[in-house]
Amino acid sequence: MHVDRSGVTITVCPGTTKRGTPETFDPIEISPGDTISIVGPTGSGKTAFINDIEVFAQGDTVTGRRVLVNGDVPPEEFIRDPSCKPIAMITQNTKCLADLSVREFLSMHVSTRRNLAENVIEDTVRLANNFTGEKIVEHARMSSLSGGQTRSLMIADAVLISDAPILLLDEIENAGIFKDAVISHLKNLGKAVIFVTHDPYVSLLSDRRIVMCGGEVVKILTPGEQEALALERIRSIDAEMSLIREKIRVGEIIQEGAI
Repeated sequence: MHVDRSGVTITVCPGTTKRGTPETFDPIEISPGDTISIVGPTGSGKTAFINDIEVFAQGDTVTGRRVLVNGDVPPEEFIRDPSCKPIAMITQNTKCLADLSVREFLSMHVSTRRNLAENVIEDTVRLANNFTGEKIVEHARMSSLSGGQTRSLMIADAVLISDAPILLLDEIENAGIFKDAVISHLKNLGKAVIFVTHDPYVSLLSDRRIVMCGGEVVKILTPGEQEALALERIRSIDAEMSLIREKIRVGEIIQEGAI
């Protein structure tokens, strides 16, 4: 039976803390078009939070949280059938060990997701190349791709082949990709996007921030226009740091006043 994935709203319900006490946050609704960042120190539970979403936790993970779909228990097809699942997750550790070409890998995923769109493999590679400065070609081996190429390809795959309405991205800014291009593209598509991030710029681009500490949700922020001026300043700083990074990569000496 086909299950409609469009218009999916998920709700993350509180679980228990590492101390065994109930989490105190109100249920968090995530709808199409929402952009949310998950922030907090290393080891604070950020990845566990999106893992709960990815597996549609029903009180059966270490956090005890429950994830609802449109206010109810997720349909079995969402959990068991890759072609129906409305979620795609890309992690910072994504690495393909199979010795397949890019085209062979994507073809396998097209079959798994039962995607019938014409030219979807070519379109996926083309989109991935908008997210990285290292050109990806269809005959390249997946195992030879750099971290930035792999993550860029996985994001494009999630958008076009999985066509998932909910994307979970775990620290993608560390992967050497054009994060501005990724975030802008995903926002324009009206997908729900949840970022785990340590990057101030990515955090400020989000509509809401979920703050983690000690394995639990401690705060949910909706800054609105309050951070508009700070965002512009951080955008400028981020662009300057990106320029420095590229100069270092190509072997230039960084001197005061030359940036």
